[in-house]
Amino acid sequence: MNTIFKPKLFTILKNGISKKQITSDVLAGVVVGIVALPLAIAFAVASGVSPEKGLITAVVAGFLISFLGGSRVQIGGPTGAFIVIVYGIVQQYGVNGLIISTVLAGFMLIAFGVLKLGTLLKFIPHPLIVGFTSGIALVIFSTQIKDALGLTITDLPSGFLEKWQVYISNLGNVNTAALLVTLATIGITLISGKFVKKIPGSFIAIIVVTLVVQLFNIPVSTIETYFGEISNTIHFTIPQIRLNDLQNYLEPALTIALLGGIESLLSAVVADGMISGKHRSNTELIAQGIANVVTPFFGGIPATGAIARTATNVKNGGRTPIAGIAHAITLLLIMLFLGKWAKLIPMSCLAGILIIVAYNMSEWRSFASILKGSVFDIIVLLTTFILTVLVDLTVAIEVGVVLSAILFMKRMADISEKRINNIVDTDVIEDYSQLPKGVSVYEISGPLFFASARRYSEVIQEIGENCTTLILRMRHVSFIDETGMKNLQSSLKILQKQGVKVILSGVSSQLKTDLEKRLSPKVIDYIDMEDSFEKALDYAKSFSNM
Repeated sequence: MNTIFKPKLFTILKNGISKKQITSDVLAGVVVGIVALPLAIAFAVASGVSPEKGLITAVVAGFLISFLGGSRVQIGGPTGAFIVIVYGIVQQYGVNGLIISTVLAGFMLIAFGVLKLGTLLKFIPHPLIVGFTSGIALVIFSTQIKDALGLTITDLPSGFLEKWQVYISNLGNVNTAALLVTLATIGITLISGKFVKKIPGSFIAIIVVTLVVQLFNIPVSTIETYFGEISNTIHFTIPQIRLNDLQNYLEPALTIALLGGIESLLSAVVADGMISGKHRSNTELIAQGIANVVTPFFGGIPATGAIARTATNVKNGGRTPIAGIAHAITLLLIMLFLGKWAKLIPMSCLAGILIIVAYNMSEWRSFASILKGSVFDIIVLLTTFILTVLVDLTVAIEVGVVLSAILFMKRMADISEKRINNIVDTDVIEDYSQLPKGVSVYEISGPLFFASARRYSEVIQEIGENCTTLILRMRHVSFIDETGMKNLQSSLKILQKQGVKVILSGVSSQLKTDLEKRLSPKVIDYIDMEDSFEKALDYAKSFSNM
């Protein structure tokens, strides 16, 4: 168990940490706590539970994920991705069912970590992740139209298409005041971010809009309208568990566990790229699991790593889990002493914040980029997206994974029938002992696709740390899918920052065209592509002699 569960905080404290870094982490944690405040409330309300449950989740789960996690800078708490899932569980099974589902999901995540499945979750194809993330974003946006327009609809359908039919039929009942509050919230959030860097725009928007609504008595619904007083205390709750009903919660629990695991590891990988670090995936899963087992007993909802808050932490100087702990303590103090005023926040203000969250989640740039790529990636993307919006997230992930595997086999079968015959780099050159000083060679054998992309990426970065020029032999790379391209580009960007010259050798004409089309212009200008190893080696020699 020691090799599986090694929290980063314990390692960092053992190695020592400077007072300057502790101060920087605490300040970053305070900023992230302020960022998390409106989001925690908004996510809870959108999920169909009372606002304090979002705050409790950010406090309890946020503390545990930072204290026990495998990432230096991961910030945990409620996220937008869970809104659709939590809302559906609450509607079908009630809050009691949500508690049971979340606890079961926590145990599943712990099991994933113990069984060392953290690396497997990294193999989820990129088009699949973009598909369900964009789908969730669209669903979140659609759930906020009611409050954004101030519509008084008592029985809103759960289906996506049915929901929009009701919205369209009620356009004549729009509350102009609510619409203006929504637009003002969006405007303040976006504009203030350009002028005030340290305080999040969503926090400024909530303060300003709530004050204006109260001072001028603007007729819009508030949190108090729906939930009454907001509790500023944390209570320990034990759910009513009936063993006969336990099987009903397995599917929603698996959905929470899969989404939580994927999102937390995705966030950790993004954070690694920002700080040039390396998280412990299995430790992170166990920490996420413990957080989801414990938090519901205090009234919380599902939690996972939050990419936006983690990025905010890094940008503000956070480099150790102390920042995440400080963020949780900041939220606890706000909840205890200022939480009672949250009841005055207009629902249309929260709708405006969540519309921005949905936009940021949509990954429309990645979505559009994938649509320009391989037809196989496009099929996975659109299938996952449509199923997430119209059917169910669990079905979308399951179908997406199976479809990715089937399409990969189809792709390999097509390639085996029609070998790529325009690769010049066919010489077997295995003796690298005479390489110039500072030059390293690494060969990618076979297609660079979602199942192998992460490992190749890690190895390329490790080799790049010990050389000045890296030759990547790609004579046997038959194709690169969207996940492989994303990971390759990420590795090349890191090597570029480190000043390592990268030369690709044995690149077929088709692969070269694909790389030039799908890699960013900055990366294309940085690398050199040769059709043979000999040419690549000659270039490396000339480069090393400069």
